[in-house]
Amino acid sequence: MKILKFGGTSVANDENIKKVKSIVQDAPDSKIGVVVSAFGGVTDMLLNSLDRASSQNKNYENTLNEIEERHITVIKNLFPINKQSAILSRVKSELNDLETLLEGSFLIGETTPRLSDKVVSYGELLSSFIISEFFISEGLDATLKDGRTLIKTDESFGNANVDFELTYHTCSTYFANVKEKVTVVPGFVSSSHNGNATTLGRGGSDYTAAILAAATNADVLEIWTDVSGMYTANPKLVKQAKCVSHISYEEAMELSHFGAKVLYPPTIQPVLTKEIPIVIKNTFAPDEEGTYITKNENDNTKTVRGISHVESITLLSLEGSGMVGIPGISKRFFETLSQEGISVVMITQASSEHSICVGISDKDAKQAAIAVNNNFEYEIASKRIDPVHVEQNLAIVALVGDNMKSHQGLSGKMFSTLGKNNVNIRAIAQGASERNISAVIRKDDVKKALNTLHEAFFEENIKQLNLFVMGVGNVGARFLTQIKKQKAYLKNELKLNIRVIGISNSRTMVFNEDGISLSSWEQELANGVKANKDTFIDRVNKLNYRNSIFVDNTASTDVAKTYTRYLNNSISVVTCNKIACSSGYESYKELKQLAKKYSAPFLFETNVGAGLPIIDTLKHLIASGDKINKIQAVLSGSLNFVFNNFNANTTFHDVVKQAQEEGYTEPDPTIDLSGIDVMRKILILARESGYVLEIEDIKNKSFLPEESLNTNSNETFFESLKKYEKDFQLLYSKAAAKECKLKYVAQFENGKASVGLQEIPKGHDFYNLEGSDNIVLFFTERYPNQPMIIKGAGAGADVTASGIFADIIRIGNF
Repeated sequence: MKILKFGGTSVANDENIKKVKSIVQDAPDSKIGVVVSAFGGVTDMLLNSLDRASSQNKNYENTLNEIEERHITVIKNLFPINKQSAILSRVKSELNDLETLLEGSFLIGETTPRLSDKVVSYGELLSSFIISEFFISEGLDATLKDGRTLIKTDESFGNANVDFELTYHTCSTYFANVKEKVTVVPGFVSSSHNGNATTLGRGGSDYTAAILAAATNADVLEIWTDVSGMYTANPKLVKQAKCVSHISYEEAMELSHFGAKVLYPPTIQPVLTKEIPIVIKNTFAPDEEGTYITKNENDNTKTVRGISHVESITLLSLEGSGMVGIPGISKRFFETLSQEGISVVMITQASSEHSICVGISDKDAKQAAIAVNNNFEYEIASKRIDPVHVEQNLAIVALVGDNMKSHQGLSGKMFSTLGKNNVNIRAIAQGASERNISAVIRKDDVKKALNTLHEAFFEENIKQLNLFVMGVGNVGARFLTQIKKQKAYLKNELKLNIRVIGISNSRTMVFNEDGISLSSWEQELANGVKANKDTFIDRVNKLNYRNSIFVDNTASTDVAKTYTRYLNNSISVVTCNKIACSSGYESYKELKQLAKKYSAPFLFETNVGAGLPIIDTLKHLIASGDKINKIQAVLSGSLNFVFNNFNANTTFHDVVKQAQEEGYTEPDPTIDLSGIDVMRKILILARESGYVLEIEDIKNKSFLPEESLNTNSNETFFESLKKYEKDFQLLYSKAAAKECKLKYVAQFENGKASVGLQEIPKGHDFYNLEGSDNIVLFFTERYPNQPMIIKGAGAGADVTASGIFADIIRIGNF
């Protein structure tokens, strides 16, 4: 059994239909199913006539007359005069019924999806009747079978869902018993269980053919069109494009999705399941080889299989500081588009969560912008989110290939090649399968981009980093999210391929040697084995991956003690855990020495200032020969948040509670409020400045009562804050009376360090420090009077995660 499908261009006129007959006649199989589309352009004419009729535009009659003329002309050119009468009578009868439907739409001034399906089905019904009659008149053993009796669906008019069980039974039964060799079936059309006419949506004729092939377990599905297969690029735009002789189902779907019009992506699914080969052939050059589509044969010698594109794309960007860290923004954005029936072609989002960008069709741009702005009206009015930004006249170019993930550097080459040729990239996206790399460019640059990529593409290496992550709470989860969002950017721009091989929390751990999916890591971790830090280390060492990095997102002393075991095995360590670097000086020194000895970077930028480049800046100062004389700093984002929000109208308890709930404090807030966290930070800065110092050497001028410091649970700690509210209010009132602000300050000078609450007067660099920001003043030999100042967000899961991410990238660039 063989299924042949002929598209609209293949049956556009009588001459083409004669070519189709020759192809069918030469087919050797005992039984053949021939699926045909409407005559080229007729479907659009039918939709146009219905649109005019429903708008009460009498010009619909002109379109209907054109449709009638097309079909009558084909009949007169295909059949001798003595055989025309019966065929013309049948066609005119069908067209009269069509006219009645259009008149009804005209009279009531509206249409429905159900009526639209009924009207548009006439294209395939008429073409299949004429073609089957022509086959019979030419001596072929042929018959016509109405596709509506074979394919059963629900009543989702316009894009019906197939009842595969019933459809497969109906189709297999019919073809098993049909006596004729050739059965002509109209594509695209189907019917519901209630007998109403339905259609299979865009590309429905391809879909019909695939369904018949799967139902009959056909040997092959042949798609006959006006090109000789799937090309490396659009041959109309790239003259050097070549036909791809063999391609996988997945590659074919990607190419079809991104503009290769010879195949409609959903077509592949029924035959893919049964591994039925698809052959793309040219009706007008039937002897040419075409493209053979099967499952992936794992031919690693071929990487990029095609360069495709989609025109008429609009970028819709939602941006604003009010999006950062707010759950549900993306959900609302995509729900809004879905409710408007708008399909998203591609998605990209910054790891900062400051913006979401999607590609949609130009025709949906106005509707989408209105809908999104209405949905986010409150946020826009309050200046938290900007009105949606619309960029039109764009296109997407895409590289496609199953084996691209096995060959490093392809995405980097794509973007550098476009850049060198002055093709500006507006947005990028890459699927987790790494089968597709897409870029949004100006529509006017499409031809240049396709030709540039086609003639200049070659391979180069990408550095792979293998991560083993311990701790996936607030910071760790954000870190994994940022990796997921930035993966394509890192590969394309920095030539870094980051894979997360192992993940552990306090309960379970999971490993995947091929990389854990960052879309489903929570589920994988939940189903993992019992967590054990020693087993985790053993597994990391056993895997022995190049460029391995252990990432510690915990505040655990036990985990900090394992760093030496990683460094001893040339495994880099990146941590936001301050315990290791603020423990005994000899332990700190040992970690630094091991990192040098085994060329395994030990990076802890987030120990001080979260995502701020404080330690990195300090290292550069020291490396360049400068000397630190004094450090003054506000190093606790949580304490700065607390004292920026604490006043006579609030309670200290409530502000601290808010800081904890918003993720500014450690899980145990006494670590922050006791000053120990700040002590650790200034200790680390002193050590990085070249001084030998222990935590016990730092003077701590605590503002907390002894009772609060000595509590053994968060509950009792917060109760103690309520008890001493008057003391806290007194601290505030004294500072306010002097027009000062309270800041928890760390200071290091002449080898001595201290931390404590200070009253900061107006004009001081610390006075206007807002929110949870940190600030560090470095007084050095080169900056003796006017210090070097580093200032910015110093607390919060996102900025801490971004600091860890930055350390990962530093290692990648070593």
